[in-house]
Amino acid sequence: MSIHPKNQQTFAQRCVLAFLCVLLMLETVGASTSAMAASTSTASPVSCGPGCNRYDIVMIGSEIEGVLLAKRAHDAGLSVLILDPREKPGGELIQGQMLVLDEPNDNRKRSLVQGEMKSLYDGYNAGTIRKLSAFESYYRKLIRGIPMRSGIAIDGVEIEETGKSGKGKTLKSITYLAKDGKLYQVQAGYFVENTDFNALTVHLGNKRIPGMESLYNGKKPDYMAATYMLRFKGVNWGKLHQAVLEDYPLTNVVKKYGPNTYVDWDFATGFSNITYQYKPRDSQLLLRGLNATYQKDGEVIVNGLLIYDVDPADPKSVRSAVAKGKAEAPYIAKFLRQHIPGFSKAELNGYPEYLYIRDYNRYETEYVLTYKDVMSSRMFWDNVTLGGYPVDLQATRAVKKGIGYGKPDRYGIPLRSFELKSYDNVLVAGKNIGADIKAYGSARIIPTTALAAETMGILLAREWKKGHKRLSELTPADFRRIHQYLKKDYNIRIDQ
Repeated sequence: MSIHPKNQQTFAQRCVLAFLCVLLMLETVGASTSAMAASTSTASPVSCGPGCNRYDIVMIGSEIEGVLLAKRAHDAGLSVLILDPREKPGGELIQGQMLVLDEPNDNRKRSLVQGEMKSLYDGYNAGTIRKLSAFESYYRKLIRGIPMRSGIAIDGVEIEETGKSGKGKTLKSITYLAKDGKLYQVQAGYFVENTDFNALTVHLGNKRIPGMESLYNGKKPDYMAATYMLRFKGVNWGKLHQAVLEDYPLTNVVKKYGPNTYVDWDFATGFSNITYQYKPRDSQLLLRGLNATYQKDGEVIVNGLLIYDVDPADPKSVRSAVAKGKAEAPYIAKFLRQHIPGFSKAELNGYPEYLYIRDYNRYETEYVLTYKDVMSSRMFWDNVTLGGYPVDLQATRAVKKGIGYGKPDRYGIPLRSFELKSYDNVLVAGKNIGADIKAYGSARIIPTTALAAETMGILLAREWKKGHKRLSELTPADFRRIHQYLKKDYNIRIDQ
């Protein structure tokens, strides 16, 4: 087909015009993409003098609960720094290998796990996240891109008297000693306590919330025992499962093995009639009923070896407890081989280097959650999470076998239970929650406080950094709006 010269000229002009339009469109798309990248990029710290940097958020500790706060803030573009007093990150979940996950639910057996933790629990319940390597992979994804310094020690704090927002104090800065032997200073818009031994809040002068000693009018602080996790390989889980099935009905199972004995294809609890017959070589140790997870391939992890009188703030106490747990483990393995079905060929499968710390000092928050709140299913205008786990207080030397105080329906926990009293910029995460000891027995588990921390990370990004409003200034009207966008944008339902 031939083209007339005039038409050829017109065709060429149109091609050039089209080409220019495409270039313009690509430039516009590129500019939009760059703008989007800029809006989601992480902010850098600002220098506040020699050896001093200022961040939006400085978190002390790398427990998974607070890490979810850090991740939400970091992903929203806030500058975040994690300072971890432990030598390695991961706390109880990774270093303590507390891989037996408790799940809160309401009285209709509906799970209350929400937010980021739901992906972990879905994998755990499906059997795809059971072994340590899978948990480590999950944790690494959470902390990816967030600056962290391990092995630090807080040397001092700088506190200002203010009066803003009805609060009397602001934590202006922290000075810490790093592994290189040098002192560094950090300032922050918000500081977050996220250790299992209140490495930060111990310096801030607030009143300690009474602990286990309040149950029996004790004069000295008392704490639930820690756990040294026990790992086994060569377990015939099918044999364990079948043995318990053959002992049914349930009344016979309870009579033979003890209360709360249960085995399915993934989890096992109970057997206290057997385990309480075990006599540890050290009086600091107790083998309670088994709380075990089948990790597949004959591997099992057990939350059952209690260790009394551990001071998580004292490295010597922690090292001693870990050493005693390691030394006792071979004797426990021999006992289980002799007395528990399916364990006849079980062998130890490695040793954790840290502990599962259930309980330590907690300091007063703006609202201290009570046992009455928990058992009455109370909801708060500033809910940041929901609880529903049984009120479970583990053993101490004075409370030999632990105590249960009932199973609540779903209840709310307010933001104020995570705001350190009298401070306008200090939040607490995880086991630092403000709750009386009975309420703490339910609220202490990971998914409950992790959801609160994740919610606070969202609020720090959207209400404080973007909305220029401190969390302590948020009103009931604000929270009606907040609860709506948490449902719409994050699938987090915590208003009822």
